[in-house]
Amino acid sequence: MRNNNDKYLTLLEQIRWGAKPKCPYCESTNATAYKEERRYHCNTCYTSYSVTVGTLFHKTHVSLEKWFLAIRLILNSPEGISVRKLAKVVGVNKNTACYMIERVHKAASEERELIQKLVNIHLPN
Repeated sequence: MRNNNDKYLTLLEQIRWGAKPKCPYCESTNATAYKEERRYHCNTCYTSYSVTVGTLFHKTHVSLEKWFLAIRLILNSPEGISVRKLAKVVGVNKNTACYMIERVHKAASEERELIQKLVNIHLPN
């Protein structure tokens, strides 16, 4: 599971930052990667961050693989998807599925560019 999540973290880093990590707090690209974690240390404002900070994925325990699948299901369903169906397909409980739907709809208006890129990408196997 960890290895698969790393693929999605790498993909999200490419979508958000391209080649260089960018601090979500001060916008600096002057960062040092932590060797053991998928986090970075900003050498300008001295904060620690990951690629999920400032996105709908921040502070969730749901894997990115499930998030990417949920985003596609939610936004590509012409009549919408029910909470129970999303929960079953993604493999989460209905409360989590409801939370995911709310966050995706909120992000669709607030993080339009990121969501559009996520819908159009080819997901890793």
